[in-house]
Amino acid sequence: MATVALQRTIRSSTEVEGRALFSGVPGRLRFRSAPEDTGVVFIRTDTITPVEIPARVEYLVSRPHRTTSLARDNTSIETIEHVLSAIRALEIDNLYVEVDAEEVPSPDASVQPYLDALQRAEIDEQDIERDTFMLEEPVVVSDSDTQIAALPGPIDCLEVLYDLQYDCPSIGRQILGFRLGKDDYAAELASARTFLLESEAKQFQAQGFGQHLTARDVLVMSDDGPVDNELRYPDEPVRHKIADLIGDLMLLGRPLVGRIVAYRSGHELNHTLVRRLAEALARQEETGGEGVMDIRKIMRLLPHRYPFLMVDRIVSIEADKKAVGIKNVTINEPFFQGHYPNLPIMPGVMILEAMAQLSGILLSRQLEHTGKVAVLLSMDRVKMRRPVRPGDQLILEAESLHARTRTGHCKCRALIGQDLAAEAEIKFMLVDSEPI
Repeated sequence: MATVALQRTIRSSTEVEGRALFSGVPGRLRFRSAPEDTGVVFIRTDTITPVEIPARVEYLVSRPHRTTSLARDNTSIETIEHVLSAIRALEIDNLYVEVDAEEVPSPDASVQPYLDALQRAEIDEQDIERDTFMLEEPVVVSDSDTQIAALPGPIDCLEVLYDLQYDCPSIGRQILGFRLGKDDYAAELASARTFLLESEAKQFQAQGFGQHLTARDVLVMSDDGPVDNELRYPDEPVRHKIADLIGDLMLLGRPLVGRIVAYRSGHELNHTLVRRLAEALARQEETGGEGVMDIRKIMRLLPHRYPFLMVDRIVSIEADKKAVGIKNVTINEPFFQGHYPNLPIMPGVMILEAMAQLSGILLSRQLEHTGKVAVLLSMDRVKMRRPVRPGDQLILEAESLHARTRTGHCKCRALIGQDLAAEAEIKFMLVDSEPI
């Protein structure tokens, strides 16, 4: 049976205290559990009437000191990216975050204090299914020599590849990949600190920011290395950039799965990407309706499981007439071990299987076929048009030619972009599903 991912909150309240990173104001942050479908909501408790500010992109405001901040009704909450990154790392969906000052306390200039506090509170699963956002098409934003792209990719995690490049010799170029949901966030990212170039640190303090800070409190990088400090990782700056990016993506309002490739991106460009992703999500929800299925819904309809489940997502379904799906082909596919080790090509029979599985989902849409499984009967007019290799994304199409009580007939295509990779007409026998 498919495992359904449920929404999560925390079992008990927990707190973080300290001085704010930029203002230096002492404060207290308190995490509290929240009901299903609440999302993450910041609450300013030091105002006459508490002000709730949802952690969503529509409440974003720009700040000169390059942080992530929200505002509502002339009340703001500043420097929240590390808090959101900790929440996302622990896959928490619903949470109240009470803060008694304009800027959150930041005892360590890293995600670690928030992660530790949330782990002490323990995670509590709720009764409603988590809703993730799986990209169907690339979203790319750039500004001058910086760029960040969100791409369709893994269906079970968020892959981030970050390329950091500074003129400062002690930083130079740092490239790191991280898989959120598979790699160890606590060990690899959580303690990476905010960093500034020595010239930036002097400029910030001249502008009135971080007057209380010394080079022992944040990571100040000179040409020769950290000033009065030591690195926690040899590539600490790029690790912190990834942690910041994960936090910024939380403003989408639901967990993102797929692939992020970033080159020298900072908060401002991250925010631009989130706005574009929010637009893509709105379009997807408007056009997709009940016809769009993620892998969890697919697994409820198909009996196939690893390594033979060949459809990652259903992009669209037009009643019981036509379905479009996606198969992301990666080098991790088991069949590439022997087909062929030095020239990996997806076997034609696996492409046909992917088209057949999509057809089975389409046929199941007809009322009389609900609860039935499509079993392959025959294939006609099969043609392989071009090889499919690791890194390709197969766009699968299935069109119902006719469906009877016991049989179905579909015309199928598999494309890579606009190029036809394979086509076939497939006939099925529809049999009662066996209970699991």
